[in-house]
Order: sequence, then structure tokens, then C-alpha cells
Amino acid sequence: MAKINGKDPVLVVVQLTGGLDFMNTLIPHTSEHYREARPTVGVASEDVLPLGDGGDLGWHPAAGALKELYDAGDVAVVQGIGYENSNRSHFRAMDIWHTTEPLKVSTEGWLARATRDLDPNTENPLTAVSFGRGLPRALAAPGVTATSVGDLDQFGLMTKVEAEQERQQDLEIFKRMYTPSVGTGVVGDYLAQTGRDVLTGIDMLRDVPSRYSSSVEYASNPIANALRDVARVHTAGLGTRIFYTQHAGYDYHALEPETHPRLLTELTQALSDFMADLREHDASEEVTIMVFTEFGRRIKDNGSGTDHGSGGGAYIIGDHVDGGLYSEYPSVKPEDWLYGEDLRHTIDFRGIYGTVIEQWMKMDPTHIVNGTFEQITPYKLTAA
Repeated sequence: MAKINGKDPVLVVVQLTGGLDFMNTLIPHTSEHYREARPTVGVASEDVLPLGDGGDLGWHPAAGALKELYDAGDVAVVQGIGYENSNRSHFRAMDIWHTTEPLKVSTEGWLARATRDLDPNTENPLTAVSFGRGLPRALAAPGVTATSVGDLDQFGLMTKVEAEQERQQDLEIFKRMYTPSVGTGVVGDYLAQTGRDVLTGIDMLRDVPSRYSSSVEYASNPIANALRDVARVHTAGLGTRIFYTQHAGYDYHALEPETHPRLLTELTQALSDFMADLREHDASEEVTIMVFTEFGRRIKDNGSGTDHGSGGGAYIIGDHVDGGLYSEYPSVKPEDWLYGEDLRHTIDFRGIYGTVIEQWMKMDPTHIVNGTFEQITPYKLTAA
């Protein structure tokens, strides 16, 4: 088993639900085409945080905490991530990212396949843990156990009956979401199996909050709470290899100038606090974070926000990351726009999944991501 300084490598996935505006996160602020396309939501050059290389790109002013991590060499920015014929439906697009199947509906999530490889005999119900209500499709597959926790503090105070009731509510959310796409049989089989080790997981998590202390003060918002819970479980040493968290609200068809800065502040500060927390506990070297969203936004604003698009961005964060820009920033020249309105993708998202699975987790990614795709090399040091 591959180790990093004697510890198993751990993957933390952060899902940005709704479609993060990559073009207004890492901004081509010197481009006249950017200015012309975004008279309402565009960020003025004097407000942009310079990338550090004197080039054409800069960070949104609300992403200062991420910029600090980037400047320290701890962030790999994946530019232009996506896939051919990007789907603009939230549900279907997220389903594609969760299952790595753009052309058909799949019954298995990519992280569930990874969990099965990590724990083939389902010996540890905490091999994969999701924080937030409802189990993400990425962690769902027949025969795979993943534990879903709404809030660790509340969870620790619940009786077994109450915790089981919350679990059932999460499974009902899953059932309502996925029965239309994969059918009642598959969902029913999964739901029948997935509660098998629930009580064991509950007992293992119950005293985690009481065993944790930190000088890091997280903000009070969902993504900060979730990442704090990840830190608490990770530092408890319960054998979790995959963590999943979600941050919602990125579908800003309207009021983007107000919403985007708030969300970026919440996200980037939470990521910064999380890294500081792990480092305080000597628990950061074995962790890599991957931040993704289901699609980018349209190049032109709509007068108040931006509509669903393609050619988005992802972020890989950690102590062993070789920070910088990876892949190519999609061209913002009008003659290069996809369908006359979108950024083109420049690297397939399955190659980024494969990068993390193979280079960080030291696992064969082929069956996990359903194929072989171009990878990047974002690590200075990986498991050995």
C-alpha cells in the first residue's frame, strides 16, 4: 500500500453546486473581449488580484485566501476543464461528473468505484464519508458503503434511532433524485444494502468532536462547517480515505455581482482554514483537495448574471502540489467561442480524476474513470 511519510493518501473532494463562473474567478482582465462581453458582471482590472507573473490573468478580489495558497505554491489551477458536448442541465451535468459517463446513464459513481478498490470487503464503513444532506451520486454504487453525515456536532448527540432516522432521510433524498434516471430496481437494491453498516459508523463517529481541539476559527457557513468536520474525522485517525463536501449557490443567472463574491469568500477562506487546521495537527501532508463544479458559465453576461456554459475550472490543493496553471485557458476571442457563446474545454475532466487517482492515491484509474485520458502532473511528491 502506497504511503506518504508513513500515512495513507487521502482525497478531499469539494463540489461547487450550480456552476462556478471560472471566467470571473481567474479573470482574463486585460482582454478587450472580456470587457465587451461582461459589462455588468465583469471585474475592473484595478480590482483584480494579480496572478504574480505579470500576465493577463488575475484572481477575483474575493478569492484572496486562495491567492495566498496559490502564491505559496499549494494550488494547481486546471484551466478549461470539461468534456465534448457539455450538457447544460444541472442534474445531467452533475450526473456525468459523478459517474464519468457522458453518453449513458450509469449506476456507479466514480468515487464509489474507488472506495470499492480501497475496501473491497467493506470492512470500514468510514472509508468514504460525505458531509452534507443527501448522499452524492459519486459515492453510490451497489455493494459499496459510504457514510453520509449532515452535521458532526448534531450527529454525535443523536441516539442511534435518531441517527438512523437521519440516514433514512438522506436515502430518501437519494431515492427521489436518482430513481428517474437509473430506475427503481437499481435504487432499491442500493438502498437495501447501504444501511447495513450504519450503526457501526455511528458508533465510530460519536466521540470525534470531543477528541478534537484547534486554534483555527472557521467561519459559520456550510462549506466551512463541512471542512471542519473533515478535519475532525481525518485527525481522529478512523481510516477515511475519501471525503466529500458540497458548497451550493453558484447558479447565478441573476445578482452575480453580489452572490459570486460572497460564495468565493466563504469557499476560499474555508479552504485556507482547513489547510491551516490540518497543518496544526501535522495531518496535511497526506491530504490532497480537489475542487470542481459541473460546468462554467456563458461568456456574455445577461445583464444581471451569467447563464450555463462550459469550459470551467478545477483546483487541486495541498502541501505536495506543484502550484501553477495547468492545461490552457480557453480563448476568449469571439471567433473561438463554442457555439458562438461558450468557452471551449481544453482538457477532459476524466483526465483530472485520473491524475488524482493514479498519481496521488496510487490506484489504477482506468476502470474508475471509464477510460484513459490525458493527465497533468500537479505533484512534487506522491505516495511511495
